[in-house]
Amino acid sequence: MRGVHLTGNGGLDKLVVRNDIPVPAPGPDEVLIEVGACGMNNTDINTRTAWYSKTVTTATSGGGSEGFALAGTNDSTWGGSGLTFPRIQGADVAGHIVAVGAKVDESMIGERVVVDPWLRDPAEPEDRRLAGYFGSERDGGYAEYTTVPAINAIHIDSDLSDTELATFPCSYSTGEYMLTRARLAEGETILITGASGGVGSGLIQLARARGARTIAIVGKEKIEAIRALGADDIISRDETDLTAAVRDVAPNGEVEVVADVVGGENFPELLELLGRGGRYVTSGAIAGPIVELDLRTLYLNDLEMWGATIMPREVFVNLVRQIERQKLRPLVAGTFPLEDIHAAQKKFLEKKHVGNFVIVP
Repeated sequence: MRGVHLTGNGGLDKLVVRNDIPVPAPGPDEVLIEVGACGMNNTDINTRTAWYSKTVTTATSGGGSEGFALAGTNDSTWGGSGLTFPRIQGADVAGHIVAVGAKVDESMIGERVVVDPWLRDPAEPEDRRLAGYFGSERDGGYAEYTTVPAINAIHIDSDLSDTELATFPCSYSTGEYMLTRARLAEGETILITGASGGVGSGLIQLARARGARTIAIVGKEKIEAIRALGADDIISRDETDLTAAVRDVAPNGEVEVVADVVGGENFPELLELLGRGGRYVTSGAIAGPIVELDLRTLYLNDLEMWGATIMPREVFVNLVRQIERQKLRPLVAGTFPLEDIHAAQKKFLEKKHVGNFVIVP
């Protein structure tokens, strides 16, 4: 089959398109999926460039083309371990089941599915220490076919195309998990950073579905696109006084929740914008992972801080049901064939898009 091999940590040259990759055979509890489309996300870049290594302290775009020269290879994955090469990346798969393993009901053949990218231990699914990630701990969707545990292939009934469905799995499930951890409730106000990206644009829609008020921070050239998503207030990230701009539109000058995928130098301001008992939740640090924290802000204001990565299975299933009820809108920033994986990642790193890029085998 055709697919893209990641041959090592580094630049785009480490991504090699091949036509002679064996079609994988599903294990006893697995299914074989013909990939209709596979979305692209930050994890693809972070894993290729070894950005997850603790030796790296710069923004995710800092190693886009060349890789991080100082990155360690023994802690280069999201889980803090090394990666086995070659690896097929791609976590956001939509497609059809074409074969099943010996222990899987054959009635699943032909089902249209999206893949829950979190690989959980069958015996202890709630033990986060045993979790893996599709496209990291096992081959993913940048190929014509892929295998996953049957429990990770979630049936979906939708009129959306595979390309549209492939914008949801990683980005929107991450957003849903962030809101679940932060307990965002109807009538509350949430501040969303990086609101034009896959997670950020998903957060706007998911927060509105919960009846919350949304304040989005984006580049000024993307304001109109985000306004079309229904954000209640939009602030340019180039605003000279970000704190004042948020306080001007937030009820009582503060917010209940901050959902942050950016990090970097604005982190202290974000915490100051939370009211007493406010909740901060993060799932990324595209502007830089090393931030300054005044512990007095944290403890004197009774704040909560949450990380959001390995989610319970029901979070993903709930997301799929919202897609089926047409509660969420896919945002396809562009599509690329497998052969154009280099061009796709270059475009992704430019950060000029809104929504998600999708690879179509």
